[in-house]
Amino acid sequence: MFPETVLQTERLLLRPFGSSDIPDTQASCSDSLIQQWLPLPQPYTLDDATSWCTTVAPALRESGDGIHFAVTDSPTGRLMGTVGLKKTDWRARTSEVGYWISPWARGKGFATEATRAVARWLLTEQQFQRLELRAATGNTPSQKVAISAGFRREGILRNAGFVHNGRVDLVLFSLLPGDSAVRADALRSHASGAATRGKRGSSPE
Repeated sequence: MFPETVLQTERLLLRPFGSSDIPDTQASCSDSLIQQWLPLPQPYTLDDATSWCTTVAPALRESGDGIHFAVTDSPTGRLMGTVGLKKTDWRARTSEVGYWISPWARGKGFATEATRAVARWLLTEQQFQRLELRAATGNTPSQKVAISAGFRREGILRNAGFVHNGRVDLVLFSLLPGDSAVRADALRSHASGAATRGKRGSSPE
């Protein structure tokens, strides 16, 4: 299984889900746009949100399937969405990333920022060899996130997904350790860490 992990970006804190996220999870997953592209329970109740935040998300990590992060605003701690890994193949060192963004957090680039953070962590620190991302052909915003995060479009998986309205074709994207987006993020992270360590070292105790 993946280790229990917290990731920090410029604006976001990615951490495990907890009971404090239940109200915002219910509000987010009841949103019509999220319901359009994800086969979540309909209606999405408070019990559904409670189960996800306190039982299902932790169990998916413990089973080895993946890891799911609550994407939160660093200053306020409010839930902005989620990004997670699923269908992890430990022998092949591959996984698939998915995400949704809360209605109040859209249009700010949070999905791209969170996805890039998880991708860099998986492909560098966890030494995985391939990360996949799948989006319905009609889900243009999700495809834009994939491209902005540095993923490469590989093709169409016909009839490979399902939503409330039936079967859909999926666009397959991938990201590898050697891709330029991963290398650039790793270099930025290393430089930021070195700068932080330098500042700490020069500060008086």
